[in-house]
Amino acid sequence: MSGEKIYEGVFAVHKPQGVTSADVIRKLQHHFNPSDLFRPWLETERARRNRESNFQRKRRRSQRLDVKIGHGGTLDPLATGVLVTGVGKGTKFLNDFLGCTKTYEAVVIFGAETDSYDKLGKVVRRTPYEHVTREAVENALEQFRGKIMQRPPIFSALKVQGKKLYEYAREGKEPPIEIQSRPVEVSDLRIVEWYEPGTHEYTWPEEEAAADEKAVAEKLLAKDDSLPIALAAEDVESSKRKSPPTESKGDGTTSESTSTAKKQKVSDEGSAAPAPSEPKDEPEAADQPQTETQPESSEPSKPQPQSPAVKITMTVSSGFYVRSLAHDLGKAVGSCGLMSALIRSRQADYTLEPERILEYKDLDAGEEVWGPKVKGFLEEWEKKRAAEEGSK
Repeated sequence: MSGEKIYEGVFAVHKPQGVTSADVIRKLQHHFNPSDLFRPWLETERARRNRESNFQRKRRRSQRLDVKIGHGGTLDPLATGVLVTGVGKGTKFLNDFLGCTKTYEAVVIFGAETDSYDKLGKVVRRTPYEHVTREAVENALEQFRGKIMQRPPIFSALKVQGKKLYEYAREGKEPPIEIQSRPVEVSDLRIVEWYEPGTHEYTWPEEEAAADEKAVAEKLLAKDDSLPIALAAEDVESSKRKSPPTESKGDGTTSESTSTAKKQKVSDEGSAAPAPSEPKDEPEAADQPQTETQPESSEPSKPQPQSPAVKITMTVSSGFYVRSLAHDLGKAVGSCGLMSALIRSRQADYTLEPERILEYKDLDAGEEVWGPKVKGFLEEWEKKRAAEEGSK
């Protein structure tokens, strides 16, 4: 071995839209494996494997030697923003990022609802939206602040009896047990911008759900026609102690954080709905208007006038589904809502500031571009870890 410095640790990548979190990991490995920066890591790992017993070597015989990389919380393909990643020994620290708070900026458009609660899904319901105003949304947001119970989307990677929820939905079947609400916390929730009809580019999806898919979605949505209820702290702790009937699963990362994510899935976009090309995260208040489905017509559909939309920012706990918030907010104002855009602007101490994150496009620009940046991020992480250890 050359004795050169081995770089490992944690850094953040700016994930673009339309790319899965697992795609980001594969892209990093594609560029890191042949790089000069990670050659010492690969040499050390190869030598370590050569010292293993014959049994261990046989077990690894079919495994290709890649730079070990994982991520600390899945983002939906629709979402952009901070994706925390770990390299080498840094993957052991990724579990810390599953339970941290995160900040999101999302756009919710009113008047339609999809099976996935976002614009990547198929439309299952349309409702009137002319009455939806900024004031109505401002008032409704109060119900989502603090400690609440939230139901995961009917299209999510959460598992029920060993099968993902989106697999049931794609087959036109109801899950064998009811999807349970989970305790989450929203420490900040504000309107960033209000869009009147005709003043923005956000639109409903064009694809309608098939009759059998719509029927199943309608049944599930009918069970989910209520608003979240703010909880006292002791109620949340009690809810956490109950074993939920669903468990989540990571999306193919190479990190040890994948196993922990089975119990603690991040929505965001931390709850990931698969990309469209693949099969894809309380009683209603008496004074809230009921949601009514518009009757279907045999006449050719006419272009719908654009509905209002709102951009909101939020800081939330682990396990929060922004898609569910969009869905529930639509109900809270007596209409429907879906998530049209999502940005994760912060995860723990990592933010979207250019000097603190690796741009995804930098990878294709070559190691001369991304190499110094990644090296600097890992050196910074190493110093921070050393300082934390020294203070203990």
